[in-house]
Amino acid sequence: MKAAADRLLRGVGVSSGIAIGPAHVVDASALLAPEYAIPEAELEAEVQRFATAADKARRQVRKLKTKASGLPDSAAEEIGFLLDAHFAMLSGSRLMRGVEKRIRQDKVNAEAAVQAEITSIAQSFADMEDAYLAARIADVREVGQRLLRNLMQHKYQAFSFLPEGCIVLAEDLSPADTALMDPRRIAGFATMLGGPEGHTAIMARSLSLPAVLGTLGLLQGVQNGDTVVVDGIAGQVCVNPSPDVLDGYRRRRAELLAERAQLKSLRKLPAITRDGTSVTLNANLELPRELDGAIEVGASGVGLLRTEFLFMNREDLPDEDEQTEILTRIVTSMDGKPVTARTLDIGGEKIATALRGYFSEPTNPALGLRAIRLSLKEPKLLETQLAAMLRAGAHGNLRILLPMISSVAEVRRVREIMATVVRRLRRRGVKIAHPLPKLGIMIEIPGAALSADGLAPFCDFFAIGTNDLIQYTLAIDRGDEQVADLYDPLHPAVLRLVQFTTEAALRARIPVSICGEMAGDPRYTALLLGLGIRELSMAPNNLPLVKRRLRGLDLIEATRRARTIMDQTDRGRIAALLDDFNDAAA
Repeated sequence: MKAAADRLLRGVGVSSGIAIGPAHVVDASALLAPEYAIPEAELEAEVQRFATAADKARRQVRKLKTKASGLPDSAAEEIGFLLDAHFAMLSGSRLMRGVEKRIRQDKVNAEAAVQAEITSIAQSFADMEDAYLAARIADVREVGQRLLRNLMQHKYQAFSFLPEGCIVLAEDLSPADTALMDPRRIAGFATMLGGPEGHTAIMARSLSLPAVLGTLGLLQGVQNGDTVVVDGIAGQVCVNPSPDVLDGYRRRRAELLAERAQLKSLRKLPAITRDGTSVTLNANLELPRELDGAIEVGASGVGLLRTEFLFMNREDLPDEDEQTEILTRIVTSMDGKPVTARTLDIGGEKIATALRGYFSEPTNPALGLRAIRLSLKEPKLLETQLAAMLRAGAHGNLRILLPMISSVAEVRRVREIMATVVRRLRRRGVKIAHPLPKLGIMIEIPGAALSADGLAPFCDFFAIGTNDLIQYTLAIDRGDEQVADLYDPLHPAVLRLVQFTTEAALRARIPVSICGEMAGDPRYTALLLGLGIRELSMAPNNLPLVKRRLRGLDLIEATRRARTIMDQTDRGRIAALLDDFNDAAA
């Protein structure tokens, strides 16, 4: 039965554009659970792994119930009862007790224990020949599948087999899932969960895939093949639009494509303000396949190469040779333009299967073992990455960037490790970069921003990562749609940290750039340049928009407005001053 026509759903638009196509509803059920023996000494650790997956499942159900409260009363009540039942099954129920018992008694992995317990409960319900209990079997299976997905960190790997031009609809998609999407095949996607500054959203923008996250009631009544429109600008999903509504979306999409074609004419024009100040516009890369897009829009270089793609969607770790080969291809493709490669920033929402054994899931992933903390705790990972970067640097202009730095001691330790790697490579007679690559740090922790003047003498450059800087400064989970409205780049505390960092870099005479999402939003261009930033790095598709904005700017006026803004304490006043300045220049 088809869904009702013109069913309009509202979410959070995270990647601009309009996509129209047939729906592909991700079916996360029917996972094939692995089964293997667990040694006696590791049983309690396996029980804890199951407990962690169950805790994550409870958080997911709570989040879904909060979102469901925004649906019409009847639907909210019905879904609320169902989710209450699911939450109860995840909290001290027969299912939970049974799984823990099977792990300990049968000495099997948690996935196998969950699968066996689901089968046992379903069979016992069926044997009772009670219509109500029989109906609950589906609930037990759904809860079990949620546990299995969390345990297995399930990846949706069937995207390569989808019909061309389809729209992917899912409860949630991880950054690793999104990395598997080919924009030539998939037109866009929408999910029930997720926020505008999470890494899934960043990946969508990098791939230029229209996307809407945090969409209430997305999967209700929609079937594979239904016509779906994803409006990443308005933050809307329309299921089975009427002919008139569909024509309207098609006209808007044509207008957007025409504007993009017009922006291409800026490619060969210099990134220079009206009063003659040059600005470096670089590209952020999530995946190697974005490289052509960066070159096409005329990027001056790669300001941030996120190397996590090397570790995602695989069961093993990439060795030095593999990393060297991939990095070398990127460096040589840029034909002498700088490439800034960031060392591994796995952790938080970006979990790689091959690295699961290096850390357990923390209560608060954003504050746990991630980025440089993981690299220094497991120096072999860092040594391999540094060796590959040093070797790739022999073929072009490569810089090394360290994520989530908080102290001088961390920078010193990395320099010591790099010196060791350099000696080892030279003893082997391996060709490496000469001179050695410049070593810079991400400023994305408030503590690092506040101590930027102390960090500067030990670094060759700064890159301000505004995504995490905003998250940590305002205590906002940037991937949570429930608090998305509180994520505020114009909060005076955030702006002061950016200003403090920039001024510290300028005093130390080292380069400083912005490589967070603020850099790619033309709304903030005048403010960032007015604060002293002369290098911006962004998703390739945003670069022409920012270039158009800065070419219309008078830097002296932008600096004056930035100074006025920095005297303000009210976010509303800051936004008004910035938007008035932008409107006057439009």
